[in-house]
Amino acid sequence: MTRIIGIDPGTGRLGFGVIEVDGRKIKLVDAGVITTPSTDTTEKRLKTIHDDLTSIITETKPTVMSVEKLFFAKNVTTAMTVSQARGVVLLLAESYSLELHEFTPLQIKQSLTGYGRADKKQVQEMVKVVLKLKSMPQPDDCADALAAALMCVRGL
Repeated sequence: MTRIIGIDPGTGRLGFGVIEVDGRKIKLVDAGVITTPSTDTTEKRLKTIHDDLTSIITETKPTVMSVEKLFFAKNVTTAMTVSQARGVVLLLAESYSLELHEFTPLQIKQSLTGYGRADKKQVQEMVKVVLKLKSMPQPDDCADALAAALMCVRGL
């Protein structure tokens, strides 16, 4: 049995999803988003992400972490703050000795939907199908994190 935590990095909303893989069975353990107010300082937002993610890791006990790589074409300011949040995530992976995997959004979409340019709804729908959920995971940051976690299933 392996527990995998998937992360969709962000500063305002960081998506996370924990799945458990036991042979061919995959089940959802926990999923959601960590939100930080835009009015908080960057330092406070990063601490919130650190503290909340520490609690999630401590409670769910994953051994593997899958993180979505950053891909930005336009907003440099957003890229910088998301990079800082991603740094907190990578530090926690190392601190908890988690096996780390990183994938681009294109790789994740290609693997899950068969199409690297799939939209958010297609990703949400496939996460719902693979995990046999009653409804699509919301918001899309949560679905993206679960999709990142599912990327590691083939290698187990």
